[in-house]
Amino acid sequence: MRTLYIECGMGAAGDMLTAALLELMPDPDAFIEKLNALGIPDVIYARESSVKCGITGTHISVKVHGTEESSEMHDHHDHEHSHDHEHSHDHEHSHDHEHSHDEEHSHEADSEHHHEHHHSHNSIEGIRHIVCDHLDLPDKVSEDVMSVYSLIAEAESHVHGVPMENIHFHEVGTMDAIADVTAVCMLMNELSPDEVVVSPIHVGSGQVRCAHGILPVPAPATAYILQGIPIYGGGIKGELCTPTGAALLKHFATRFGEMPAMRVQAVGYGMGMKDFQTANCVRAMLGESEDRTDTVVELSCNVDDMTAEEIGFATGSILAGGAFEVYTIPIGMKKGRPGTLIRVMCSPEKVDEMVRLIYKYTSTIGVRQTLTKRFILDRKVETIDTEYGSVRVKKSAGYGISRQKFEYEDLARIAREKNMSLEEVRRLIGDKK
Repeated sequence: MRTLYIECGMGAAGDMLTAALLELMPDPDAFIEKLNALGIPDVIYARESSVKCGITGTHISVKVHGTEESSEMHDHHDHEHSHDHEHSHDHEHSHDHEHSHDEEHSHEADSEHHHEHHHSHNSIEGIRHIVCDHLDLPDKVSEDVMSVYSLIAEAESHVHGVPMENIHFHEVGTMDAIADVTAVCMLMNELSPDEVVVSPIHVGSGQVRCAHGILPVPAPATAYILQGIPIYGGGIKGELCTPTGAALLKHFATRFGEMPAMRVQAVGYGMGMKDFQTANCVRAMLGESEDRTDTVVELSCNVDDMTAEEIGFATGSILAGGAFEVYTIPIGMKKGRPGTLIRVMCSPEKVDEMVRLIYKYTSTIGVRQTLTKRFILDRKVETIDTEYGSVRVKKSAGYGISRQKFEYEDLARIAREKNMSLEEVRRLIGDKK
């Protein structure tokens, strides 16, 4: 299985991820030319060598109108100023602030609702116009870019308490950030790994200054995006993971955890701007890993005094409690009585909870346990937009095969709304994929 492992011991930012993935490409300079040929308005990519703690890697420079645009912050704290007013430059920060780790830097997460002034590309729809209408990207890449921005917009909407369509980005909406997100999505499309494993993410500590004031690290938008993902702080003061970096990792990660056993074929180092006592870089490794297996517990019980309705309610309740699978088998019991075998499959960590639920919802007086090994395909869920609405696609790969299927509930919803059969819906949506 083609596996990409991303090590985020020093956090993650868009340009660092771009640089790390770029080093995995067979011809990085040719890919830079490909990026520059996209036609992102006024943007030029450049690849530079960078050394951190004796390690040589790559730093990606993105210039807008010939300068690194985020070297100065355009202060949007005043909602009412117009285009002919001067923008104030209250906070100096390096290009690496999406990409930098200086707590004094203005934070890309600090987006807000502008009532009378914003650049057209600062809204989610403005970004969609640039990405989907202006750039010559494969459909998959365009979808990935917008999915990443949707994660960021959702976080900003939650943090600021305004609808997603009213969110207007600061740094994250500027051309250099669009360039970073687009570059990572293009690189992932080119590398095409079967699975992406991401280490626990070092988010930094302390505080970060933004137009609204001083915020804790990780900043609120970053913390929202990273919910459910393993993160940690540490002794380094400053922001090590930005909302853009968090959203890119969340979107592309198959899973988070330690590096799997793999035969590494290429290693890339993406360097940040700041210097710390540890190397300020993201490391990416591409190689072949073994197909995945894990341990699963089978819990079984026999019942002969429950109605079909009671058994149905029990299996549904146990499945909702976190079981991998719950199924029944008709069996013959003592004295010739017909009965039912109820079997529950779960992770070892869930055994106690599953046993409790079995006793709660069934009439059994004994539960058997068996440890087994299962061979599993890597799975992920993607969402596609159709003229009938959004449809989730479940994809799985491993052991030399790959397959996908539409989410039943989404197909059923469309079938009911359009008075179609499931097969008609599958055919129509399949034609549009």
